[in-house]
Amino acid sequence: MASDRRVRVDRRARVAAHAAAQAGLLTRPQIRGLGVTAAQLEAEVVADRWRPVGRSTLSVAPPQPGEPVDWWLSVLECAPRAAGGARPRAALAGLTALIAAGLRGIDDDGHVHVAAPKSSHPVPPPAGVRVHETRRWRDEDVLTSGVPRARPEVATIQAALWARTDREASLLLVAAVQQRLTTVDAVGAVLDRIRRDKRRALLRAVLRDVAGGVHSLNELDFAAHCRARGLPEPDRQAVMRSPRGTSYLDVRWRRWRVVVEIDGIGHLEPARWIDDSLRHNEIALAGDTVLRIPSLGLRLDPAQHLDAVERALRRAGWSP
Repeated sequence: MASDRRVRVDRRARVAAHAAAQAGLLTRPQIRGLGVTAAQLEAEVVADRWRPVGRSTLSVAPPQPGEPVDWWLSVLECAPRAAGGARPRAALAGLTALIAAGLRGIDDDGHVHVAAPKSSHPVPPPAGVRVHETRRWRDEDVLTSGVPRARPEVATIQAALWARTDREASLLLVAAVQQRLTTVDAVGAVLDRIRRDKRRALLRAVLRDVAGGVHSLNELDFAAHCRARGLPEPDRQAVMRSPRGTSYLDVRWRRWRVVVEIDGIGHLEPARWIDDSLRHNEIALAGDTVLRIPSLGLRLDPAQHLDAVERALRRAGWSP
Protein backbone atom coordinates (compact mmCIF):
# COMPACT_ATOMS: atom_id res chain seq x y z
CA MET A 1 0.00 0.00 0.00
CA ALA A 2 2.80 2.38 0.97
CA SER A 3 4.53 1.40 -2.23
CA ASP A 4 1.43 2.33 -4.31
CA ARG A 5 1.21 5.67 -2.53
CA ARG A 6 4.89 6.37 -3.30
CA VAL A 7 4.28 5.57 -6.99
CA ARG A 8 1.37 8.02 -7.10
CA VAL A 9 3.37 10.74 -5.33
CA ASP A 10 6.30 10.27 -7.69
CA ARG A 11 3.98 10.35 -10.70
CA ARG A 12 2.39 13.64 -9.57
CA ALA A 13 5.83 15.13 -8.93
CA ARG A 14 7.01 14.09 -12.39
CA VAL A 15 3.96 15.66 -14.04
CA ALA A 16 4.27 18.85 -11.96
CA ALA A 17 7.94 19.16 -12.91
CA HIS A 18 7.07 19.10 -16.62
CA ALA A 19 4.26 21.61 -16.06
CA ALA A 20 6.56 24.05 -14.26
CA ALA A 21 7.80 25.39 -17.61
CA GLN A 22 4.21 25.98 -18.76
CA ALA A 23 2.74 27.96 -15.85
CA GLY A 24 1.55 24.73 -14.21
CA LEU A 25 -0.44 23.61 -17.27
CA LEU A 26 -0.28 20.48 -19.41
CA THR A 27 -2.56 19.08 -22.09
CA ARG A 28 -4.04 15.63 -21.71
CA PRO A 29 -1.83 14.25 -24.54
CA GLN A 30 1.23 15.73 -22.82
CA ILE A 31 0.29 14.04 -19.56
CA ARG A 32 -0.37 10.73 -21.31
CA GLY A 33 3.03 11.09 -23.00
CA LEU A 34 4.61 11.07 -19.55
CA GLY A 35 3.41 7.51 -18.94
CA VAL A 36 0.16 8.36 -17.18
CA THR A 37 -2.75 6.12 -18.15
CA ALA A 38 -6.19 7.49 -18.97
CA ALA A 39 -7.57 5.92 -15.76
CA GLN A 40 -4.80 7.44 -13.60
CA LEU A 41 -5.38 10.85 -15.20
CA GLU A 42 -9.12 10.71 -14.53
CA ALA A 43 -8.52 9.59 -10.95
CA GLU A 44 -6.44 12.72 -10.32
CA VAL A 45 -9.19 14.88 -11.86
CA VAL A 46 -11.90 13.23 -9.75
CA ALA A 47 -9.75 13.77 -6.65
CA ASP A 48 -9.46 17.47 -7.67
CA ARG A 49 -5.67 17.33 -7.70
CA TRP A 50 -5.56 18.15 -11.42
CA ARG A 51 -8.14 20.66 -12.56
CA PRO A 52 -9.46 20.98 -16.12
CA VAL A 53 -9.12 24.59 -17.33
CA GLY A 54 -9.95 24.03 -20.99
CA ARG A 55 -11.11 21.42 -23.46
CA SER A 56 -7.76 19.63 -23.33
CA THR A 57 -5.68 21.48 -20.73
CA LEU A 58 -5.31 20.77 -17.03
CA SER A 59 -3.78 22.75 -14.22
CA VAL A 60 -1.54 20.24 -12.45
CA ALA A 61 0.62 22.62 -10.38
CA PRO A 62 0.28 26.19 -9.08
CA PRO A 63 1.83 28.83 -11.36
CA GLN A 64 4.57 31.12 -10.16
CA PRO A 65 3.53 34.75 -9.46
CA GLY A 66 3.37 36.78 -12.65
CA GLU A 67 3.40 33.81 -15.02
CA PRO A 68 1.27 34.40 -18.15
CA VAL A 69 -1.26 31.66 -17.45
CA ASP A 70 -3.81 32.99 -19.96
CA TRP A 71 -1.21 33.09 -22.76
CA TRP A 72 -0.07 29.55 -21.98
CA LEU A 73 -3.64 28.31 -21.89
CA SER A 74 -4.36 29.96 -25.25
CA VAL A 75 -1.37 28.28 -26.91
CA LEU A 76 -1.96 24.87 -25.35
CA GLU A 77 -5.65 24.81 -26.17
CA CYS A 78 -4.90 25.52 -29.83
CA ALA A 79 -2.40 22.67 -30.12
CA PRO A 80 -3.75 19.90 -27.89
CA ARG A 81 -1.98 17.11 -29.77
CA ALA A 82 1.45 17.94 -28.31
CA ALA A 83 2.54 14.83 -26.42
CA GLY A 84 5.39 13.46 -24.37
CA GLY A 85 6.06 16.80 -22.73
CA ALA A 86 6.73 18.39 -26.14
CA ARG A 87 6.06 22.06 -26.67
CA PRO A 88 2.92 22.79 -28.71
CA ARG A 89 3.16 23.63 -32.40
CA ALA A 90 1.34 26.91 -31.92
CA ALA A 91 2.52 30.29 -30.68
CA LEU A 92 1.43 33.73 -29.61
CA ALA A 93 1.40 35.87 -32.71
CA GLY A 94 0.73 39.34 -34.05
CA LEU A 95 -0.14 42.05 -31.52
CA THR A 96 -0.14 39.60 -28.59
CA ALA A 97 3.42 38.48 -29.41
CA LEU A 98 4.53 42.11 -29.68
CA ILE A 99 3.03 42.89 -26.26
CA ALA A 100 4.81 39.81 -24.88
CA ALA A 101 8.04 41.20 -26.38
CA GLY A 102 7.55 44.49 -24.51
CA LEU A 103 5.48 46.71 -26.82
CA ARG A 104 4.27 49.77 -24.90
CA GLY A 105 1.55 52.34 -25.49
CA ILE A 106 -0.73 50.12 -27.59
CA ASP A 107 -3.48 48.13 -25.91
CA ASP A 108 -4.51 44.70 -27.09
CA ASP A 109 -7.57 44.49 -29.31
CA GLY A 110 -9.50 42.27 -26.94
CA HIS A 111 -8.10 39.03 -28.34
CA VAL A 112 -5.17 36.74 -27.68
CA HIS A 113 -3.74 36.05 -31.14
CA VAL A 114 -2.33 32.57 -31.73
CA ALA A 115 -0.78 31.24 -34.95
CA ALA A 116 -0.82 27.59 -35.95
CA PRO A 117 0.31 25.81 -39.13
CA LYS A 118 -2.23 25.69 -41.94
CA SER A 119 -4.42 22.57 -41.86
CA SER A 120 -3.25 21.65 -38.35
CA HIS A 121 -6.94 21.66 -37.35
CA PRO A 122 -6.66 23.33 -33.94
CA VAL A 123 -9.68 22.73 -31.73
CA PRO A 124 -12.15 25.60 -31.27
CA PRO A 125 -10.25 28.11 -29.13
CA PRO A 126 -11.32 29.48 -25.74
CA ALA A 127 -13.33 32.68 -25.63
CA GLY A 128 -11.19 35.69 -26.46
CA VAL A 129 -8.62 33.70 -28.44
CA ARG A 130 -8.27 34.18 -32.19
CA VAL A 131 -6.43 31.42 -34.05
CA HIS A 132 -4.72 32.21 -37.34
CA GLU A 133 -3.94 29.10 -39.38
CA THR A 134 -1.10 30.24 -41.62
CA ARG A 135 0.76 28.81 -44.59
CA ARG A 136 3.67 31.03 -43.56
CA TRP A 137 4.39 29.02 -40.38
CA ARG A 138 8.07 28.26 -39.82
CA ASP A 139 9.31 26.56 -36.68
CA GLU A 140 12.39 28.80 -36.67
CA ASP A 141 10.13 31.86 -36.42
CA VAL A 142 9.03 30.83 -32.93
CA LEU A 143 10.85 31.71 -29.70
CA THR A 144 10.48 28.84 -27.25
CA SER A 145 11.99 30.39 -24.14
CA GLY A 146 8.88 30.90 -22.03
CA VAL A 147 5.48 30.88 -23.68
CA PRO A 148 6.00 30.15 -27.40
CA ARG A 149 5.72 33.38 -29.39
CA ALA A 150 6.57 34.66 -32.82
CA ARG A 151 9.85 36.51 -33.15
CA PRO A 152 9.28 40.30 -32.99
CA GLU A 153 9.97 40.86 -36.70
CA VAL A 154 7.51 38.08 -37.62
CA ALA A 155 4.94 39.32 -35.09
CA THR A 156 5.25 42.84 -36.51
CA ILE A 157 4.30 41.70 -40.01
CA GLN A 158 1.54 39.46 -38.66
CA ALA A 159 0.07 42.30 -36.62
CA ALA A 160 0.22 44.67 -39.58
CA LEU A 161 -1.45 42.18 -41.93
CA TRP A 162 -4.18 41.36 -39.40
CA ALA A 163 -4.83 44.98 -38.35
CA ARG A 164 -8.31 46.39 -38.86
CA THR A 165 -7.18 49.45 -40.83
CA ASP A 166 -4.17 50.60 -42.85
CA ARG A 167 -3.50 53.28 -40.26
CA GLU A 168 -3.44 50.73 -37.45
CA ALA A 169 -1.12 48.53 -39.52
CA SER A 170 1.27 51.46 -40.05
CA LEU A 171 1.19 52.37 -36.36
CA LEU A 172 2.10 48.84 -35.28
CA LEU A 173 5.02 48.63 -37.71
CA VAL A 174 6.40 52.05 -36.72
CA ALA A 175 5.97 51.37 -32.99
CA ALA A 176 7.79 48.02 -33.11
CA VAL A 177 10.82 49.60 -34.78
CA GLN A 178 10.69 52.81 -32.76
CA GLN A 179 10.65 50.87 -29.48
CA ARG A 180 13.59 48.76 -30.71
CA LEU A 181 11.73 45.46 -30.49
CA THR A 182 13.08 44.77 -33.97
CA THR A 183 14.81 46.50 -36.88
CA VAL A 184 13.88 47.73 -40.33
CA ASP A 185 16.11 45.10 -41.94
CA ALA A 186 14.63 42.23 -39.93
CA VAL A 187 11.05 43.31 -40.66
CA GLY A 188 11.92 43.84 -44.33
CA ALA A 189 13.29 40.30 -44.59
CA VAL A 190 10.02 38.88 -43.26
CA LEU A 191 8.00 41.16 -45.54
CA ASP A 192 9.95 39.82 -48.52
CA ARG A 193 8.35 36.42 -47.88
CA ILE A 194 4.87 37.84 -48.42
CA ARG A 195 3.96 37.21 -52.03
CA ARG A 196 0.31 38.17 -52.05
CA ASP A 197 -1.47 40.50 -49.67
CA LYS A 198 -3.39 43.73 -50.17
CA ARG A 199 -1.16 45.55 -47.64
CA ARG A 200 2.17 44.43 -49.07
CA ALA A 201 2.77 47.67 -51.00
CA LEU A 202 1.66 49.82 -48.05
CA LEU A 203 4.01 48.08 -45.63
CA ARG A 204 6.92 48.41 -48.05
CA ALA A 205 6.25 52.14 -48.29
CA VAL A 206 6.05 52.47 -44.50
CA LEU A 207 9.34 50.58 -44.10
CA ARG A 208 11.03 52.89 -46.61
CA ASP A 209 9.85 55.88 -44.62
CA VAL A 210 10.98 54.38 -41.32
CA ALA A 211 14.38 53.59 -42.83
CA GLY A 212 14.57 57.21 -43.97
CA GLY A 213 14.20 58.47 -40.43
CA VAL A 214 10.49 58.63 -39.62
CA HIS A 215 10.22 57.84 -35.89
CA SER A 216 6.51 58.26 -35.26
CA LEU A 217 3.29 57.75 -37.10
CA ASN A 218 2.72 61.52 -37.01
CA GLU A 219 5.89 62.10 -39.04
CA LEU A 220 4.83 59.30 -41.37
CA ASP A 221 1.46 60.99 -41.95
CA PHE A 222 3.18 64.32 -42.52
CA ALA A 223 5.49 62.84 -45.15
CA ALA A 224 2.49 61.39 -47.00
CA HIS A 225 0.69 64.74 -46.90
CA CYS A 226 3.77 66.49 -48.30
CA ARG A 227 3.99 64.06 -51.21
CA ALA A 228 0.27 64.40 -52.00
CA ARG A 229 0.64 68.18 -52.05
CA GLY A 230 3.74 68.14 -54.25
CA LEU A 231 6.07 69.61 -51.64
CA PRO A 232 9.78 68.72 -51.82
CA GLU A 233 11.06 65.70 -49.93
CA PRO A 234 12.36 66.84 -46.52
CA ASP A 235 15.39 65.71 -44.54
CA ARG A 236 13.91 63.70 -41.68
CA GLN A 237 15.40 63.43 -38.20
CA ALA A 238 17.97 66.05 -39.17
CA VAL A 239 20.67 66.90 -36.63
CA MET A 240 21.26 70.49 -35.49
CA ARG A 241 23.82 71.64 -32.96
CA SER A 242 23.37 74.70 -30.75
CA PRO A 243 24.68 76.06 -27.42
CA ARG A 244 22.13 73.77 -25.74
CA GLY A 245 23.57 70.69 -27.40
CA THR A 246 22.49 68.42 -30.23
CA SER A 247 18.87 68.49 -31.42
CA TYR A 248 17.17 65.91 -33.60
CA LEU A 249 14.56 67.67 -35.70
CA ASP A 250 11.45 65.83 -36.89
CA VAL A 251 11.47 67.37 -40.37
CA ARG A 252 13.80 69.90 -42.00
CA TRP A 253 14.26 71.26 -45.49
CA ARG A 254 17.94 72.12 -45.21
CA ARG A 255 18.07 74.02 -48.52
CA TRP A 256 15.25 76.39 -47.52
CA ARG A 257 15.96 76.35 -43.78
CA VAL A 258 12.43 75.39 -42.82
CA VAL A 259 11.84 73.12 -39.83
CA VAL A 260 8.61 71.35 -38.85
CA GLU A 261 8.19 69.73 -35.46
CA ILE A 262 5.30 67.26 -35.01
CA ASP A 263 4.10 67.43 -31.41
CA GLY A 264 2.40 64.40 -29.91
CA ILE A 265 0.50 64.36 -26.63
CA GLY A 266 3.74 63.88 -24.71
CA HIS A 267 4.89 67.35 -25.72
CA LEU A 268 2.20 68.85 -23.48
CA GLU A 269 3.99 67.67 -20.34
CA PRO A 270 5.37 70.79 -18.57
CA ALA A 271 9.02 69.74 -18.54
CA ARG A 272 8.98 68.73 -22.19
CA TRP A 273 7.00 71.83 -23.20
CA ILE A 274 9.66 74.09 -21.67
CA ASP A 275 12.49 72.09 -23.27
CA ASP A 276 10.73 72.28 -26.65
CA SER A 277 10.38 76.04 -26.34
CA LEU A 278 14.09 76.50 -25.56
CA ARG A 279 15.05 74.28 -28.47
CA HIS A 280 12.66 76.13 -30.79
CA ASN A 281 14.27 79.42 -29.82
CA GLU A 282 17.79 78.15 -30.54
CA ILE A 283 16.77 76.85 -33.97
CA ALA A 284 15.07 80.15 -34.82
CA LEU A 285 18.08 82.16 -33.64
CA ALA A 286 20.26 80.07 -35.96
CA GLY A 287 18.17 81.34 -38.88
CA ASP A 288 15.61 78.58 -39.54
CA THR A 289 11.86 79.07 -39.75
CA VAL A 290 10.26 76.71 -37.22
CA LEU A 291 6.67 75.52 -37.54
CA ARG A 292 5.01 73.37 -34.91
CA ILE A 293 2.12 71.06 -35.80
CA PRO A 294 0.15 69.20 -33.11
CA SER A 295 -0.48 65.58 -34.05
CA LEU A 296 -4.20 66.02 -33.40
CA GLY A 297 -4.29 68.98 -35.77
CA LEU A 298 -2.47 66.98 -38.44
CA ARG A 299 -5.04 64.22 -38.12
CA LEU A 300 -8.17 66.40 -38.04
CA ASP A 301 -7.29 69.30 -40.35
CA PRO A 302 -4.04 68.71 -42.25
CA ALA A 303 -4.82 71.24 -45.01
CA GLN A 304 -4.44 74.34 -42.84
CA HIS A 305 -1.12 73.15 -41.44
CA LEU A 306 0.19 72.20 -44.88
CA ASP A 307 -0.84 75.66 -46.12
CA ALA A 308 1.51 77.19 -43.55
CA VAL A 309 4.33 74.82 -44.51
CA GLU A 310 3.92 75.66 -48.20
CA ARG A 311 3.93 79.40 -47.48
CA ALA A 312 7.14 79.04 -45.45
CA LEU A 313 8.84 77.13 -48.27
CA ARG A 314 7.71 79.62 -50.92
CA ARG A 315 8.95 82.58 -48.89
CA ALA A 316 12.29 80.80 -48.58
CA GLY A 317 12.55 80.51 -52.37
CA TRP A 318 10.96 77.17 -53.24
CA SER A 319 8.60 76.95 -56.17
CA PRO A 320 6.79 73.87 -57.55
